[in-house]
Amino acid sequence: MKHQILSLLLLVITNLSVQAQNFNDSFTSKTLRVDYIFSGNATSQNIFLEGLAELPTWAGRRHHLNELPLKGNGEIVMRNLANKECIYRTSFSSLFQEWILTEEAQSVSKAFENTFLLPYPLHPVEVEITLYDNLQQPTATTTHIVRPDDILIHKKGYSNITPHNYLVKSGTEENCIDVVILAEGYTTEEMDIFRNDALIATESLFGHEPFRAMRNRFNIIAVESPSCDSGVSIPGQNVWKQTAFGSHFDTFYSERYLTTARVKDIHDALAGIPYEHIIILANTEQYGGGGIYNSYTLTTTHNPMFRPVIVHEFGHSFGGLADEYFYEDQDPTAMAYPYEVEPWEQNITTFVDFKSKWEDMLQPGTPIPTPEAKKDKYAVGVYEGGGYATKGVFRPADDCRMRTNSYPAFCPVCQRALEQIINFYTVK
Repeated sequence: MKHQILSLLLLVITNLSVQAQNFNDSFTSKTLRVDYIFSGNATSQNIFLEGLAELPTWAGRRHHLNELPLKGNGEIVMRNLANKECIYRTSFSSLFQEWILTEEAQSVSKAFENTFLLPYPLHPVEVEITLYDNLQQPTATTTHIVRPDDILIHKKGYSNITPHNYLVKSGTEENCIDVVILAEGYTTEEMDIFRNDALIATESLFGHEPFRAMRNRFNIIAVESPSCDSGVSIPGQNVWKQTAFGSHFDTFYSERYLTTARVKDIHDALAGIPYEHIIILANTEQYGGGGIYNSYTLTTTHNPMFRPVIVHEFGHSFGGLADEYFYEDQDPTAMAYPYEVEPWEQNITTFVDFKSKWEDMLQPGTPIPTPEAKKDKYAVGVYEGGGYATKGVFRPADDCRMRTNSYPAFCPVCQRALEQIINFYTVK
């Protein structure tokens, strides 16, 4: 009898939990856009709320609302103000958090724009945002209250919407993952070129598993955001262009690192278009790119490596995958992945918590570490070198789309990680 009562209580609690996570109980089908400023230096960071906006549609998930697919380098938690119940969570990484690991951040303080999309609440909520360092310890946090009837929440996307068209339309924004492809460094007269480049980008993405098999989970939208100048800025060559999003090479003085700090401009160009994930195509022959988890992919289009690079960078921004390559001259004191913590990215490990990674995918008898000479026998192994470090950080395959441009596919571990992300967004 006691067992029956306990089972009944557990059933009731479970049902209440499911009911509490009903999207329509907490949200309306609009987006709350939150703009923050991340500022500071290597030793001290701050978060400031800059502004709020209402967008007319919500393209994000309507299930798994209080869960995270990946930890990321930052987290946003939305709680019902009345009872402090968590009603939504999301995670991210940022250019600012990469910058604080640079030598420049040791002596200079800077500020970076950051924008995030949350479902629009029906009732007042408390929003908490936290940044983590590379030891996964919190370094900055702030909490603020959002009242959905606040008259100073700026309404955007109800008029003057950037011209766009669907390259892949698999379903509604409620059921599919909505990826936008933005034009950067294309003048109005060059939009035919952009449209063709966007088709190539789409073809490249769906040429890889698991995207090929799960194509029907995606909508892809080409957004014709014009620039005054053709091309993008290359500071190392003293080339400066006036473009839609002010992107440039030489980010952090790294020649091929192409990024933009004008995050609000990106989201302004997308207001009124259903979107979750962002790809930006840069109209240049210069080699380079960048991808930041839950922020954006930015890559060049007229370089011979366009196709593999865009897929690699989307692996970062969409799938939260780590770089699997390494540098022989890596400085151990400035490591992105300290040996004492397990990276949150699913395709590298320091063995602090290997069970949470691909241990279950190893065939019996796989040597650890796995010698590169055995790569033909062990498609999934534990190969030393990854996350920019030659020692102490391990990758799952000898080669992979996340390691080199020449390799034609994601390794099995990366494929599984991407499939899990896609399922998280699309399966209730």
